[in-house]
Amino acid sequence: MDPFLQAAIDEAQAGRDEGGIPIGSVIVHQGKIIGRGHNRRVQQGSAILHGEMDAFENAGRQSAQVYRESVLYTTLSPCPMCSGAILLYGIPKVVIGENQTFMGDEDLLRSRGVAVEVRQDPTCVGLMRDFIAAQPQLWNEDIGEP
Repeated sequence: MDPFLQAAIDEAQAGRDEGGIPIGSVIVHQGKIIGRGHNRRVQQGSAILHGEMDAFENAGRQSAQVYRESVLYTTLSPCPMCSGAILLYGIPKVVIGENQTFMGDEDLLRSRGVAVEVRQDPTCVGLMRDFIAAQPQLWNEDIGEP
């Protein structure tokens, strides 16, 4: 198992254990995690704290050069908001745990030169499938179908 994808999975599981949506993300610069986060919309009553956004927030202020040399790992395909942040900060590569339960804006990322790698990791798929089955209303409130 890729240790950075595993770190994103650990974040997703932490979110689930807190009663939130199990999506996690880490930002890696030169082989070191500089930001980690998980979806905390429920826990914080936030409209924007998706896993990727939380990882950016927890990375703190970084130079543009650091972001241009980083890789973002996320357990689920990034939504339009998170894809926008990836583009804004110039992240050159995104590793996605899975896109079977939700397909985000991968085409936009690719069209703007971001390398996108999808792993279809069974743990990531299972986390989301179990969550969506158990809490469809909460999923639909976030990025699922109305």
